[in-house]
Amino acid sequence: MESRSINRYNSFLNSLNNLKSARTRDLTDDFVVSGTIQKFNLTFDIAWKVMKDIIINHYKVLDFATGSPRETLRIAASVKLIDDDTWMTMLDERNAFAHDYDGELAKDGVNHIINIYLPLFEKLNVQINTIGVYK
Repeated sequence: MESRSINRYNSFLNSLNNLKSARTRDLTDDFVVSGTIQKFNLTFDIAWKVMKDIIINHYKVLDFATGSPRETLRIAASVKLIDDDTWMTMLDERNAFAHDYDGELAKDGVNHIINIYLPLFEKLNVQINTIGVYK
């Protein structure tokens, strides 16, 4: 695997570890909520790009729109890198956060991040380690 791909995976691990810290924070604090949303957005963006790298370099799939997170998630599910349709919901919620000007989505969204999305990021990492892409 090329070094850029390895660096991106290491960035994913760092971002995931940073996001995990939200589990121990006061999620009623607006500053913590906004920081958690930002950490989630970053982790999601790196995650789908790591998936893209794996799809191309490990599974040798080249016939998809590599700039599209939705297409990458669809292919990742087809090669069994991920197995949950919740990734599409995660993408939609991530996109909605960009237009959450009053912070109302963030209040519910932070609970989704901690209870639903964070475990999916962790599961993705387990799957990556299982297939041995970065060993």
